[in-house]
Amino acid sequence: MKLFRLVAGLFLGLTLVSPSWAVALLPPDDSAPLAALLAEVTENNPALLAAREQIGVAAAGIDQADALPDPQFSISLLNYPVDDLRSDATPMSGNDFKLAQKFPFPGKLSTKRALAQERQSWAEAKYADLHLQLRQQVRDNWYLLGFQGAAIALTEEHLGMMDDIIRLAETRYAVGKGTQQEVLKAQVERSRLFDTLLQFEQKAEVSKARVNSLIGRATELPLGEFPEPVEVSFGPSLAGLREAARAHRPMFRAFDALIGQSEKKEQLARLDYRPDVNVWASYRFRDDDLPDGGTDFISGGLTINLPFPVAKRRAAVAEADAGLRMAHQQRKDFGRQVDLELHRSLTEREQALKLVDLYGGGILPQAEQTYKASLTAYQVDKLDFLSLHDALMTLYRYRIDYARAQADAQRSLARMRATAGLDEIAPVHAPQNEKD
Repeated sequence: MKLFRLVAGLFLGLTLVSPSWAVALLPPDDSAPLAALLAEVTENNPALLAAREQIGVAAAGIDQADALPDPQFSISLLNYPVDDLRSDATPMSGNDFKLAQKFPFPGKLSTKRALAQERQSWAEAKYADLHLQLRQQVRDNWYLLGFQGAAIALTEEHLGMMDDIIRLAETRYAVGKGTQQEVLKAQVERSRLFDTLLQFEQKAEVSKARVNSLIGRATELPLGEFPEPVEVSFGPSLAGLREAARAHRPMFRAFDALIGQSEKKEQLARLDYRPDVNVWASYRFRDDDLPDGGTDFISGGLTINLPFPVAKRRAAVAEADAGLRMAHQQRKDFGRQVDLELHRSLTEREQALKLVDLYGGGILPQAEQTYKASLTAYQVDKLDFLSLHDALMTLYRYRIDYARAQADAQRSLARMRATAGLDEIAPVHAPQNEKD
């Protein structure tokens, strides 16, 4: 019996290769409508576009980080007598032009640049992980729509079957073989089934709105036909998925970049104990009418800051050390969450596939045979109406559960795919500056 509208679904294979339990991702086979939605996520999701711009913001900070401080230029009018303000009254008077440049201690600027590069790496990895999770959310809602569409079709089909039973009950009542209570009971049960249909339609509308929101569309726009969940069979191990996540999940790279930032901050805090040098040179113009002929003066020198008090710098180093330890713990905690999610998704997938086999291979055929036998027995007065109704509703529940198990298998697969980072997404880097 055909349960779903015929639309292509997803087939994904994960194969364990080599003794290291590495997981190889086979080429994805997303259906054409789903692939189009995933492409729209990349182009139109506002959160993803904002994350992409953040990469540009971080990249623009790299060249700023290791740039020397701006040179300082000053003009001074020196030693003018207060009584007449003449430049030729005393030999000390003159107009001074001074240029100064600060040079940070060697290593400070390069460390600042490395810190900015780690920030860019963090932004790129965060973008990639957000992209991955948004694609997973689209897949999850798409497969949920597949179940809801199947549930709507099944409910409509069973409403038709219930209408047949109502007509049969009315006919039996008309010829004196049935009771009015049977007719009323059948009508009440049909109303309950219709209420279930309305609930499924409302939930499907919400799922469509979620997909539209994720891809940056107006929430009320149509998505087309509901997808059909298809069976997915593969056999990854939990250990293989964990190793794949460490190798492919972008957030692990993001936390590595965060650790790198903390390390660079610690290096900068320690380099702050080293003094910076400020080099300066000046030229003094003197009046030609001075007794000594007004010879101009030049001067030069350097200034070194004294890195005191040390308590402030000691606190900065302690803060950087604590930040580094925190970054390591955050990465460890994220790894724990990933392992838990992989375990949960793998368990849910295995349970869903067992239910698919159980319903498809045994329960559904038996329930269909039971209903047909009950209907025949009811027609010849060998079965009461309540038993017939129970057989019909049992078949309906098993069909719904079978459709839900198929969708759950795909949804858990999509979660594993995203959690382990097994999705083919082109990396996005900071845009190159246009040259004049």
